[in-house]
Amino acid sequence: MLFESFDLVSALATLAACLVSVVLLLAVSQQLWQLRWAATRDKSCKLPIPKGSMGFPLIGETCHWILQGSGFQSSRREKYGNVFKTHLLGRPLIRVTGAENVRKILMGEHSLVSTEWPRSTRTLLGPNSLANSIGDIHRNKRKVFSKIFSHEALESYLPKIQLVIQDTLRMWSSNPDPINVYFEAQKLTFRMAIRVLLGFRLSDEELNQLFQVFQQFVENVFSLPVDMPFSGYRRGIRARETLQKSLEKAIREKFQNSQGKDYADALDILIESGKEHGKELTMQELKDGTLELIFAAYATTASSSTSLIMQFLKHPAVFEKLREELRGNGILHNGCICDGAFRVDNISSLHYLDCVIKEVLRLFSPISGGYRTVLQTFELDGFQIPKGWSVMYSIRDTHDTAPVFKDVDVFDPDRFGQDRTEDKDGRFHYLPFGGGIRTCLGKNLAKLFLKALAIELASTSRFELATRTFPRVMPVPVVHPVDGLRVKFFGLDSNQNEIITETETMLGATV
Repeated sequence: MLFESFDLVSALATLAACLVSVVLLLAVSQQLWQLRWAATRDKSCKLPIPKGSMGFPLIGETCHWILQGSGFQSSRREKYGNVFKTHLLGRPLIRVTGAENVRKILMGEHSLVSTEWPRSTRTLLGPNSLANSIGDIHRNKRKVFSKIFSHEALESYLPKIQLVIQDTLRMWSSNPDPINVYFEAQKLTFRMAIRVLLGFRLSDEELNQLFQVFQQFVENVFSLPVDMPFSGYRRGIRARETLQKSLEKAIREKFQNSQGKDYADALDILIESGKEHGKELTMQELKDGTLELIFAAYATTASSSTSLIMQFLKHPAVFEKLREELRGNGILHNGCICDGAFRVDNISSLHYLDCVIKEVLRLFSPISGGYRTVLQTFELDGFQIPKGWSVMYSIRDTHDTAPVFKDVDVFDPDRFGQDRTEDKDGRFHYLPFGGGIRTCLGKNLAKLFLKALAIELASTSRFELATRTFPRVMPVPVVHPVDGLRVKFFGLDSNQNEIITETETMLGATV
């Protein structure tokens, strides 16, 4: 017994010594990791580098960022201030909050900073994408792409968008069970991008298969750039390769069946715009362009659509006030959308609807911010932002801390009304679509889609939350409810626009 006790004590002592060694090794390696990045400060500048933590070697604070969600930015801002350093997605990063700081970054494009997304994003979106372009190439690409979002183009898309939304709401209403709004909104925006914007004639089965691949692509756009079997980065690359093959096939089929269309889609306009600007796009440029269009129309719009529905559920008075505006402007009559009312100019004239969409985008901005690379050392809030570092300006956190907004946590569309106009007090306090020369080109299409969805929702009888409480919201990779938002949509009579009860359904079946 004595020897057995001695052996146990010896084993425990050895284990404790090993644990202490591991802890010391981790502590030393983490300290060296912190010093490694502190040494990158610009020695010619007397200002200190921003405060913050670089996390653990190689992975940095990526795990904290994913697990903490919106709390990551706010907790570090409270501890270190509006400008702090961290290490995310395989690279050092300085995160920036506040209108003046953001203004300096956005207006310093090509002089102080240049766009550079994380490596995983750059690879998966492709070298020919607008997001990855810089300098003259970016300026020329914007000219080519801008025509896709002109007033005339939006007017041509709108009838098709309305049909896709109507068809989707009918499917939601015919489902006897509650639906997952975020998942279904993703399917809706993907369908809109494929069939309306790009004009691809895919069967439902092909569309569903492509949707599944695209989901895998989007899930790994912001992943650690570790190219190993079974890594998210590798899955994203495989998804991109599959998508590129499918898109090339769809583009070639579209060229062969381009006659007899009743409207010009975004791909038609993109090709013609390229020719007008003296650049006939190659097949690779078309594939990268269409993939970027789908990506831009998909995740962020699905996020905002879900947030819009959640706010209608939380604030029925807002929903009813919107219906009053629609009735007052002759768009809604007896619960139905009036013929000929669904036009871009009519929708743009709805001031309260515009306020509702602005407030959704303020409180639930789909993306957290944008990335830039520092071209020359400059100053923010008394700190040096060293040349070569990456900077991320925060959209969501800037909205949350903007002094121009009263009661920032309250959903209040009237803050954008003519009597208050809180967004007019500072140019960079409100920037859901970014700013400067990289302002989102598709912002008018995104707002038009959200307004069309709101109008169609207002023409339905009702929908209600299927859970006891509203779900928590996650900000990564875009804002979305943790359970997707479970909502029951009720069946509608297409003529009367009233709820169909079980009795009425049974009577209809016997006629």
